[in-house]
Amino acid sequence: MFSYIWPIALLVLSNTVYQICAKSVPEGMNAFASLTVTYLVAAAACIVFYFIFQRDGNLLKEYGKLNWAPIALGIVIVGLEAGWIFAYKAGWQVSTAFIVQSCFLAVTLLFVGYYLYHEALTWNKLVGAFICMIGLVFINYK
Repeated sequence: MFSYIWPIALLVLSNTVYQICAKSVPEGMNAFASLTVTYLVAAAACIVFYFIFQRDGNLLKEYGKLNWAPIALGIVIVGLEAGWIFAYKAGWQVSTAFIVQSCFLAVTLLFVGYYLYHEALTWNKLVGAFICMIGLVFINYK
């Protein structure tokens, strides 16, 4: 059970701190300049974690296993990071931006799961997504 729960707990904790950090990027700082520091720190942390969790590992050998996904993921992560920084600079509130994004993402991923991974698209999922969209009306109602 722990192996099922701890990744979600890590995601919640990391996303909470992430949103605080993204909203705290200095207003006058270029988002991409900020991200260069972010990715240098992230790369260093990944190297350290690799050797902590794979003590006898060979990092260069691991790089030989690369396919398109890690490269595309790097590009997409820049879009995610910059998108959040720009959203906060545009005035989005931390209490609503993530909810709005998550709702639209959930609806999108229902169809991605169905078309790319042949996951079931059930009435429960569709009704749940519809309820989420209704919730967005209430969350954003002024």
